[in-house]
Amino acid sequence: MTNLANMLRPTNLDNFVGQSHIIHPSKALYKLIKQKDIPHLFFYGKPGTGKTTLAKIIAKTVGMDYYYFNATSIKVDDLRTVFKRYLNALIKPLIFIDEVHRLSKNQQEVLLPVMENYSAIIIGASTENPFFTLTSAIRSRAFLYEFKSLTKVELTYILNQAVEELDLTIEEQAKEFLLNSSCGDGRALLNLVDFAAKIDKTINEELLLELRQKAVGDGVSSSDSHYDLASAMIKSLRGSDVDAALYYLARLIDGGESVEFITRRLVIFASEDIGNANPHALNLAVSTMTSTKTIGYPESKIILSQCVVYLASSPKSNSSYEAVNKALEQIQNGRIIEIPNHIKDKATGYKYPHAYGGWVKQKYLTQNINLYESKNIAYEKTLNDWLAKIKGN
Repeated sequence: MTNLANMLRPTNLDNFVGQSHIIHPSKALYKLIKQKDIPHLFFYGKPGTGKTTLAKIIAKTVGMDYYYFNATSIKVDDLRTVFKRYLNALIKPLIFIDEVHRLSKNQQEVLLPVMENYSAIIIGASTENPFFTLTSAIRSRAFLYEFKSLTKVELTYILNQAVEELDLTIEEQAKEFLLNSSCGDGRALLNLVDFAAKIDKTINEELLLELRQKAVGDGVSSSDSHYDLASAMIKSLRGSDVDAALYYLARLIDGGESVEFITRRLVIFASEDIGNANPHALNLAVSTMTSTKTIGYPESKIILSQCVVYLASSPKSNSSYEAVNKALEQIQNGRIIEIPNHIKDKATGYKYPHAYGGWVKQKYLTQNINLYESKNIAYEKTLNDWLAKIKGN
């Protein structure tokens, strides 16, 4: 049975709705598609914003064979079979991988040679930000585009297409409910219209409420996204506002956000924003990540809440975060300092600190470089005291 979303799915760039920041005649990606010369691409953003649709349009426009895979069930042998089929072919296949954030590192590595020599074009789609889920090697070989929630204007255009296709009458309040409750998700809007139309050709709000009691997506208005909620939660944690952090956590949970998405951000926060001001914060965040993977919802909400309260209440320091960024900046700007001979592998002259009571003065860099600047906050102050005592200051 063909559903309404598939019936109205655009088949060319001119009919594609949304994402005008990347799919517009003036934009680079649009021009590359029209020139039939496309790079590897990864699309990420909320469901129902056109990621799969655009991949199919690209395949059709460029004239490539299209293969669909879902990372939740993908097998490496299936990928290799496709790659082998086109080994000496004149045309390249387009491999579309949905839920690409679920690919393991080993599965991602299988894609690298193909991406390197362009024997196939890889397009991935995900609701997760690929900067967190894909390896740097994969990201460096592709272009990443964020898909934004469809606006009310764009949803209205899709709704009008559905009304015409199914010859419907939709009351004004019902239209508003459809637009608001779909949260920028075109597919969710069409699915609700589709099943309501099977019951009555005149659609009112009461009928829609029987089918959908709550908004879809992240459970918030279409102007928001789970990235906005995650950002709000992290900024509230950083500002030590326990109630605000809990509220945004609850919004994420209520919207059906995965524990993996939430806990990954809590672990990063514990190290980046608390660090050694309270090193136990990282332990608790990692324990939260591990335990919630096993337990799942609804009980995981308790563990998440405990972690959020602890992180918000902890002293904050980003000293370690700033220090490694300074080190990387120095190196990337060409400052490569020679390693002192006495600490090289199999070198002589190295003074073994344990033979000197735990510490002995000797050089570990041939040039002075100041990277770490302690905030002298909470447990960081203890670490500073330890260093001073170790060195006899």
